Amino acid sequence: MGMMHILLINPPNCGRSIPEERYGITSLKQIFRGEPLALEELAGNLLEHTVRILDLKADPDGLDRELREFQPELVGITGVTCEANTMLRIAARVKESCPATVVVGGIHASNDPGFFNQAAVDYVVVGIGKKVFAELVGALESNGSAKNRTDLPGVIRTRPGREVTRPALRNCLADLVMERPPDYDLVKRYRSHYILEKLGINMGFVASAFGCPHQCLFCSIQGQTGGGYLTKSIETVIRDISLLPEIPIIRLVDANTFGDVKRATALGHALLASGLGKQYLADIRSDTVVRHPEMLRQWKEAGLRAVIIGFEEIDDASLSAMNKANQAAMNAEAISILNALGITIVGDFIISPDYGEDDFDRLDTYLGARRIDLPMITVMTPLPGTALYRQEQHRISNHNLDYYTLTNAVTPTKLEEQRFYSRYAELLVNSHHHARL
Repeated sequence: MGMMHILLINPPNCGRSIPEERYGITSLKQIFRGEPLALEELAGNLLEHTVRILDLKADPDGLDRELREFQPELVGITGVTCEANTMLRIAARVKESCPATVVVGGIHASNDPGFFNQAAVDYVVVGIGKKVFAELVGALESNGSAKNRTDLPGVIRTRPGREVTRPALRNCLADLVMERPPDYDLVKRYRSHYILEKLGINMGFVASAFGCPHQCLFCSIQGQTGGGYLTKSIETVIRDISLLPEIPIIRLVDANTFGDVKRATALGHALLASGLGKQYLADIRSDTVVRHPEMLRQWKEAGLRAVIIGFEEIDDASLSAMNKANQAAMNAEAISILNALGITIVGDFIISPDYGEDDFDRLDTYLGARRIDLPMITVMTPLPGTALYRQEQHRISNHNLDYYTLTNAVTPTKLEEQRFYSRYAELLVNSHHHARL
């Protein structure tokens, strides 16, 4: 077994903005910050190899230099939907400059693998790649190609010009390879970039759970595990956090940290007992807050600083959770419980391209009347591979994935387009007067 040079690439910030390009409205541009944890997890299971991570969000011009200096034999590229075109451009650049095998993965690849069925890409990995990517590397290493390995679950060999289908795949706990921690050291050179910008505080990422037990129409998370909800052991989570000793704030990057309440309660106890002294940011559903306020009280004591809550439970009958009395009551109660506990609320709201003036007015009033510390307002976007995409496909007017940042309308707006974006920008300004985290 020889050692391979493996380069793992996080794409640059590349999402485009319709309101900026067409109307000069610059406040709606989406910028992603934060360490590429998925790549660090992959690297943690490639200990026999020489692995480097190139984070183009922190070092946008680093690609050519890295390819020249490191001369990788295998390149892995991850990314979300609005980065998919750029991932293909990076793959093409790699192929021009060296004979490396190119593998892509991540949430877009998991939901829409056919998008990457292109000459510049050799393999697509669907779902959680930590275990299977290492197996693919092993197969490539032993015989130069994994052609005879069709048995790797979730690994697709590209066949440009012929259709590839998403394999039916449900990841299991073994895929998390918990015994091997993420390799946080590989991003040391970028650490100063990973800050909570409003506060200028260093923030680190830890994953404690994958997938989600719920099936919201618009959500792409199903593709991450093939529908399952998988949780790391509590010891593993504590270990991962303790690998970031210098970092005061930890963002648990799970889609749903509290999807299993018994386990989340035990994790809260363990964090408190660990004496790690960190502050935490985590995602939760409003119904969980209402049903388990005592769990949150204990998490607050353990260091929970803020929760991210999706206040829009979107269903077919109504694009606005504000119209659903029970949901509105649940949300109102969750807000008052969190306010009383002193836990900051980052509230996710989804506006629809179908919004009229009165819908914007109603959301404006709603946000003005409640203590949501940091409202995050995105535009309903049918992401390829989701149920919403299948439902809305015929209405999509913009198929360029660069605009699928969740801050652009890719289906026609009911209001005149410029008016839609003006109202959207105005809503953000109004709701961010007292923003805090």
